[in-house]
Amino acid sequence: MKFHIDRDDLSDGQIVKLLESHLADMLLHSPPESVHALVPAALAAPEISFWGARCDGRLAGCGALKELSPSHAELKSMKTDPHFARQGVASDILQAMLAEAQCRGYQRVSLETGSMAVFEPARRLYQKYGFVECGPFGNYQLDPHSTFMTKILSST
Repeated sequence: MKFHIDRDDLSDGQIVKLLESHLADMLLHSPPESVHALVPAALAAPEISFWGARCDGRLAGCGALKELSPSHAELKSMKTDPHFARQGVASDILQAMLAEAQCRGYQRVSLETGSMAVFEPARRLYQKYGFVECGPFGNYQLDPHSTFMTKILSST
């Protein structure tokens, strides 16, 4: 399946709805203090850029980059609509965001995801694209419900 991936200004509300379901899912699997998904009020922060993947005009998934510093970004809000699961949308969004991170000159991209079994497919996806486990970064603290990962970007 072919997905069209573009920056998204969130004006049509589709990503907000998908992220609200993402937040609800996270709260099913993690205690509230261990859920780090963006809440709708945080979506418009200037340091956050969103991408949406669409197929025939329908939102298939999304992802965001949050600038932590001029050299370091964080992946946030990676979510695939369940109707498009296991069709490559997450890989396509991830590749688009990593290419953008490279263009912006970030030296490193990091992320936080869950440590439980339900998050294993996400961790495998990130490992496939060169992410390795690391310690907490930014404002994160050690948490048994979190796995922290990072990827060093090439300088070319």
